[in-house]
Amino acid sequence: MKDNITTELSNALKKGDKNRIHTLRLVLAAIKDKEIASRSSGEDSIISDDTIVSLLKKMVKQRNDSIEMFRKASRDELVQKESSEIEIISEFLPKQLGVQETQKACEEAINATEAKSLKEIGKVIKYLKENSSTALDISLASKLVKEKLQKL
Repeated sequence: MKDNITTELSNALKKGDKNRIHTLRLVLAAIKDKEIASRSSGEDSIISDDTIVSLLKKMVKQRNDSIEMFRKASRDELVQKESSEIEIISEFLPKQLGVQETQKACEEAINATEAKSLKEIGKVIKYLKENSSTALDISLASKLVKEKLQKL
């Protein structure tokens, strides 16, 4: 995945797409930081694609949080910049499951954990994180689990 991002950066440099170049450099810098951190903790210096995917999801979440703050401050130009970065970063994320697939996964998790009330939402979300692919949108899943457990 890192090689793919590097190739895309090279293509952006050839095309002179400044916004894409900036965003891809940020992504590669974040990956390099993660590699350095894993190396210093005694782990393998090459990080897995799953780790890169979680890093990219974190970057998208940070930008969504920034967009929310910029909207409150009426900073439309910064909202546009952050939105553009989200689009570029999202190109490298796996396609997210739809609502129906997510609902099915949530129901399976509730049944597997035998959750009976809203108090057990943490147990269900933990199960989903451990047993689902990276294509599962955890924020959507937690919303659906909460709705489902409230009805029990």
